[in-house]
Formats: sequence, structure tokens, C-alpha cells
Amino acid sequence: MDFDSILPQVGSFGPYQKFVICGVLLPAVFPCAFHAYSQLFIAARPAHWCRVPELDAWDENFTLSIRNLTVPLEMRDGAPRFSECLMFVRNYSEFAEIWDDQGANASRNVLSSEVSSCKNGWKYDTTIFRSTVVTEWDLVCEKDSYATVALVLFGVGGLIGNYVFGYLQDYWGRRPSFYAYLLLEIVAGCLSAVAWNYASWVFFRTLVGVTVPAILASPYVLAIEMVGPSKRVFCTIVANIAYSLGLVLLAGIVFVIRDWRYLTLAVSLPLFVLFGCFFILPESPRWLIATGKFSEAAKIMEKMAEINGKVLPSDFEGFLRQQAEAVAAKFTPQARSFGIMDLLITPNMRKKTLIVTFIWFANTSVYVGLSYYAPALGGNEIWNFFLAGLVELPTYIFLWPSLAFCGRRWILCLSMLVGGVACLATFLVQQRQTLMLILYCIGKMGISSAFVVLPLAASELYPTVVRGLGMSVSSVIGMIGPVVIPIINYTGSNILVLPLIIMGTLLVLGGVMSLFLPETKDQPLPQTIEDGENIPLSHPFEVFSRRIRKKKAQNSKHNY
Repeated sequence: MDFDSILPQVGSFGPYQKFVICGVLLPAVFPCAFHAYSQLFIAARPAHWCRVPELDAWDENFTLSIRNLTVPLEMRDGAPRFSECLMFVRNYSEFAEIWDDQGANASRNVLSSEVSSCKNGWKYDTTIFRSTVVTEWDLVCEKDSYATVALVLFGVGGLIGNYVFGYLQDYWGRRPSFYAYLLLEIVAGCLSAVAWNYASWVFFRTLVGVTVPAILASPYVLAIEMVGPSKRVFCTIVANIAYSLGLVLLAGIVFVIRDWRYLTLAVSLPLFVLFGCFFILPESPRWLIATGKFSEAAKIMEKMAEINGKVLPSDFEGFLRQQAEAVAAKFTPQARSFGIMDLLITPNMRKKTLIVTFIWFANTSVYVGLSYYAPALGGNEIWNFFLAGLVELPTYIFLWPSLAFCGRRWILCLSMLVGGVACLATFLVQQRQTLMLILYCIGKMGISSAFVVLPLAASELYPTVVRGLGMSVSSVIGMIGPVVIPIINYTGSNILVLPLIIMGTLLVLGGVMSLFLPETKDQPLPQTIEDGENIPLSHPFEVFSRRIRKKKAQNSKHNY
């Protein structure tokens, strides 16, 4: 049954949908933004240096003098910096005695330059963060990869959760699946706040990772299933605005709470408020009708009609059943089911699938990567992250009319190219922090725009018979990005711009490849594989090819 043909009878975008979307579904996006990126601050790695217990008594007032005495310099990010993992081998007990007698400025003889690894743990800079999992369990030097491993496992959890959730929301429904995942996210988040060691903390954070993609997808799916086709772009834009506001709000929470255990609780416990909307948030009537639950669908749609000021037939449930039976009577069972091979078996469809999937991987990798990268820019990590979320908002306001007038392909291409070039340009200004931050923000705006346009374009490219399958395959492969991107960022620990160069290259390649996709704005959606095959790829460089061929032909004539 075509639900979109029935929806106008109850109101395709009336007060009911506006209240549910703006009052319930958009705040429900916040948990994803909170938990997807709070780990950057929970596991932040502040500046650190070797602890020398003999000199602890002077550390508060003579920090710089002690570091000059105990810690060698090394080149990092193109500048000399105090080593984080090495210390001078010296008789610090003797220094302590001299300082007791003569003060910390007493003159010293020529000192040994022999170095060793830290013997007695580390001192941490608590200017920004009072406590993180890194400082609590000393996840530095030989263990400095542990925080990255936790992010990788968090991404693996998301990959698994995205796959499982697809089945749960079709089997249980949208609403119960959302609340089941929300409960798991809150409980696992709170348990991670009381973790007793690194292993237990990683386990609970991986469970949180399982829930994040589902928490983001549920409100969005519910929103677009409750409105007419003309308002789906609106729902897409507004959902992304809510997500960006969640990032900005997270920066505010981190600014106030600098202890990792309290921060974890602060982004977990308030989410229980969303359970107060359990009896307000409806199940998707589209899903109820698709699963044959006409009575429940009729009750929800009657309530929608009442609030939207629409009048329905007295036996609306019977009307829904008749419509479904009429469609079923005309329905001819397909001779076969469709699988992944149908995306690849025909040449045109195969090229589209490969291009869309690569762009999806590039977009997911770079969006998550740039968000993870914000603390590495130097300066105040919280301020950097705040800016990274804030610059997304004007992007969505620009996209709103652009998608209606300019189409999908060129916006996708330009967004990725602008973001990619900005990331690559950081190589030229890597010693200038302000310019680095400006280019980073431009890159974030570009990828934020592309991140919105791609799912819309992909849904209009894949034929109906494999649309769900194609979107699922592309998005699942795209979810590999959050698994590998922490490793890419980790490789940039000593070369600050290396991750940005890798991400910029991905974006530029994706932007060029997007030019080969056909424009889908105002085009009928392909229904069958044959329809999709009959829509040709674009050839953006065909004009240049023609000129080259023409010139060669002219030269060959001239030679004869």
C-alpha cells in the first residue's frame, strides 16, 4: 500500500508531526552526539612528563625549573619540546639536599646527559582536565595506543550495532528498538563511569558504541516516515542541525565538568528524561501498516488527524485494510529475491554502487576523523571542539534552499572538494595555529554538507527493488571509517598534518568521483534494476576528451 497517498488524509506535515519531531525526536538525537564524542575528553591525553619523587616538594612553585633539570628536549611537530617519556639519569636526592640548604636556584656542576624511560610514573598538566582515564591509569608512552584502541573498539561496536539494529527495528518496531538501545546506552555509560580498570572501561564503552548509530538513526527514520515526501529534506536538515547542537552542548558540558567520571555521568544520566516521552512518541504508522497491524496504525493516524484538523471516515481501520487488500490483489510475486550481486552484476549499476560506497566511506571517515581530530589542533581542546560543532550550523542553513534549486551532484562535489582542499592546505601552514584552525573549520563545513547530501542522492540513485539493500551495504562499509580513522589520527601523533592530508585526499577523490554520478533532482525514482541501468553515468570530462580527439584528428590530417 502506498502510505504516501493516504498520509494527506491525516495531514502530511501538520501540528502533530511538528510537535513530535521538534519536541521529541530532535532532542532524541542528543544522546548520539554526547556519546559519540565524549570519549575524546574522557580519554584526553594532557601534556605529561616523568615524575621525580625526590623533587615533589618543589614542583608546585618551580615546575619549569624542575622540568629543565629532569626532562630532555626533543623535536616534535617541528619544534623543540619537553620529552613526555624520557628523563635524565641524575642523583636527584643530592639535588633535593642542596635545595633544602641553598634553595632551588642554587648553582649546579656540569650534569649528566644520560637518559632513561620514566621510573616513577608521570606528572600531568591539569590546566584543562582535572582527571581522565589516561591520567588515572597512566595510558601514556608504552601504553599511549590504549586510548586509540578504545576508540577503534568503540567503532567496531557501532559497526555491529548498526547491523543488528536494522533487524531489530524491522522486527520490534521503531519505538521499542529506540528505547531498548537508549536504555543500554545509559546503563553501559553509567557503568563505564565506575569502571575499576582499563579493561572494564573499554568493555562498557564498546557497549555504548553498539548503541550510537541506532540512537542516531531511530529519530531520523521515525521523522521521515511520519511526513510526506516533500518534507523529507526538511527532516534531514533539521536532524543534522539537532546533531550539531548536541556537539555544541557537549562542549559546554565538558567546559563545566573536567573530571572524566563525573563527565560520563553528566552525559548519561540526563538521558533518562527521554523515557518521559515514551507514551508521547508514537510508533511509525508506516511500519505498522507494512506489518499488518492496522488497528494500532488506525489509532495513531486518527490522533494525527484530530490534532491536524482533518476528518477521517468512521471506519478508518477498515479503510486501511481495504487499501492493503486491493494492493495485495494487484501484487504479482517476484520470481526471485534480490541480493548484493544485483548491485554488481550489471555494469552501470556496479559503477554507481562502487562510487556511492567509496564516497560514503570517505564521508564517514572524514566527518568522524575531523571531529576526533579537534583536540589535536593545539590550544584549548574544548574551544576547538565547540567551533567544530558550531561551524556546521550555517552549512545546513545554506543547504536547505540549495538542495531544492541546485540539485545533488554539484553540491556533493563542491562540498567534498572544498573540504578536501582545506584539509590539504594545512600542510602549508602547519606552524601557524590560527590558520590551521580556520582551514580545519572550512574542512568541517565541507564534510558536514557532503554528509547530508550523500544519503539523499544515494536513495534516489538506487532502484526501489534494491534501495534498502544498497543503502545498507554502502552505510555498513562506511561504518568501517570510524574503526580505522582513530588509527590514522594516531599516526599523526608526531606529524600533526598527516591525518589531515590523508582525509583531504579521500575527500578530493570522492568529490571527483561524484561528478560521474547522474543528477537525481526532479527525476523519477528508478523502480527496477533495468530502470537503474538505463540511467547513464555522467561524463564530466567528455568535453576535454572531445577536444583532444578533435585536435589529434586535425594533426593527423595536417601530417597527410
